[in-house]
Amino acid sequence: MHYLKNITILKNRYYIMRHGESEANKEKIIISKLDNGLSRYGLTQKGEKQVLKAIKKNKIFDDEMIIFSSNFKRARETAMIIIQNMKIKNYFFTEYLKERDFGDFEKRRDGNYKKIWELDMENPNHEIYNVESVNEVLKRMIFLIDQIEKKNKDKNILLISHGDPLQILTTVFINEKVSNHRIVKHLKPAEIRELKLIR
Repeated sequence: MHYLKNITILKNRYYIMRHGESEANKEKIIISKLDNGLSRYGLTQKGEKQVLKAIKKNKIFDDEMIIFSSNFKRARETAMIIIQNMKIKNYFFTEYLKERDFGDFEKRRDGNYKKIWELDMENPNHEIYNVESVNEVLKRMIFLIDQIEKKNKDKNILLISHGDPLQILTTVFINEKVSNHRIVKHLKPAEIRELKLIR
């Protein structure tokens, strides 16, 4: 169902990054809708420090790097710290990398994630509790990469997004069932990880 299934070589090198700790993380609530996430629930001071630490730890940044970031405030702020500190010239904010919509659990306790993840394992197309299905998340993420591949070559690409979207995307690279996205090693706040195709 996705564009990458027959690709063995990518023209660019891809890295993924989860945003730094956000106010929503600190409050342990789910903020997954654009109406709430675009203008509120940005990074905490701890989150800002996490991003700065990630910059020092990861030697992947150069003048030619291209950043694509979720348009949620917590991701935008993460991206802008990198952009300003590393003098990145090419960057874009896009809904293709936005948080997964957790439907009825919006603004509720983050312990509710587990209810959705259990359902994901049974059916990656489910929309129970009005959540965005795993396959819908994957579809938009892969569409973005497909567009990047068409327009770029030999670039370091950094995708800044959120836990679920990034783990869902990773399944395609490691040749794992998308319904098993929770077996992918959990991304910590501001963690950067290279994506490599495994076939």
